[in-house]
Amino acid sequence: MTSADDVLAGLHDTRGWREDFYRDLHAHPELSGQESRTAASCAERLGEWGFEVHRLGGGVVGVLSNGQGSTVLCRADMDALPVKELTGLPYASTATATDEGGATVGISHACGHDVHVTCLLGAAQLLADRREQWHGTFVALFQPAEETASGARAMLEDGLAQRIPRPDVAFAQHVLGLEAGTIGTTIGPVMSAGDSIRITVFGQGSHGSMPHLSVDPVVLAASIVIRLQTIVARETKPGKFAVVTVGSSVAGTKSNIIADRAVLLLNVRTYDDDIRRQVLSAIERIVQAECDAARSPQPPTFEYYDQYPLTSNDAAVAARVRSAFQRHFPDHMVDLGRVTASEDFSRIPDALGTPYFYWGVGGFAPGTTAPPNHSPYFAPLVQPTLDTGTSALVVAALDYLAHGRDPVAVAIA
Repeated sequence: MTSADDVLAGLHDTRGWREDFYRDLHAHPELSGQESRTAASCAERLGEWGFEVHRLGGGVVGVLSNGQGSTVLCRADMDALPVKELTGLPYASTATATDEGGATVGISHACGHDVHVTCLLGAAQLLADRREQWHGTFVALFQPAEETASGARAMLEDGLAQRIPRPDVAFAQHVLGLEAGTIGTTIGPVMSAGDSIRITVFGQGSHGSMPHLSVDPVVLAASIVIRLQTIVARETKPGKFAVVTVGSSVAGTKSNIIADRAVLLLNVRTYDDDIRRQVLSAIERIVQAECDAARSPQPPTFEYYDQYPLTSNDAAVAARVRSAFQRHFPDHMVDLGRVTASEDFSRIPDALGTPYFYWGVGGFAPGTTAPPNHSPYFAPLVQPTLDTGTSALVVAALDYLAHGRDPVAVAIA
């Protein structure tokens, strides 16, 4: 029996509170930057289990020191989305909140962060209860505001690196539309880099009956939207991945008024820094050229926001943890491939100089078409999802903590 088996022998004993905690958290979601209730619950439980608890940057970090050995960091994101839940579950969210724009919105854990929090808490208790099975330091990090790409940065800016020992390795996971009970892994790029851009183009307003006196921003915006489609189709090398989406185009308020500006909201996804720079440069070039062609009275403006780094799994760490997963989940491993969504988790290990591994956890019944993350119908099965996610964190952590070996030295050996 391995140390992971010994620690996970307590999985059944914790199942009751984990399921109750998950349902309560699912019913009480909090928007990005507003996760006070969730953070307090995490801090309270970590304190009860003997962790040294720090509150910083809107998040919570628990440090459990258990002798000499490696330091392992595991991270879970806590925030929910401004999405009204439509699952019909008995524990479905009916919560509302005020968003940054002052609007009242429905909120739900439509991305599964409630699963992530519950699994990390479960792993934290199992490791705290069975310290004789491992040695080293376990760091449980509960991060706010992943959905706005600001939470990891906020914790770093609030002194995370000074409050915890430098991790030798870092882990995170995400519940996805895979079959419940499965673990999906890949080596190298796993989650894309993401950039959102607010572009304002300027025209000259006029009466709808006098278009010759205007510079019409609606026509200008339409030309830009069409031309942007050529970036991937005609400027990106075949086989290289890039996505350019125009999610919003807004101009004017009335049918017979030609407005003086239009606002476009773009989203870009890439797996390669060179491709990212190429795509962003092409966007600015095309927008500027179309504005010149339309006789725009002033240059366009570009506001970059919600920018996510590339998540790329370290090859040595990924190979090692995948081997541990194969031993523990021999019939439940799948190839995750590249996921086109984005994450800000990697900001933390990158800032700390720590290699990392990020994997997927299945949450849906076999043979069904799972709703995508961010859908109002997104609702993973409680089990075996929670047990799988909790076990995966324990198995990954103990592959380093049970041996107490330096992961860099192991990789070189």
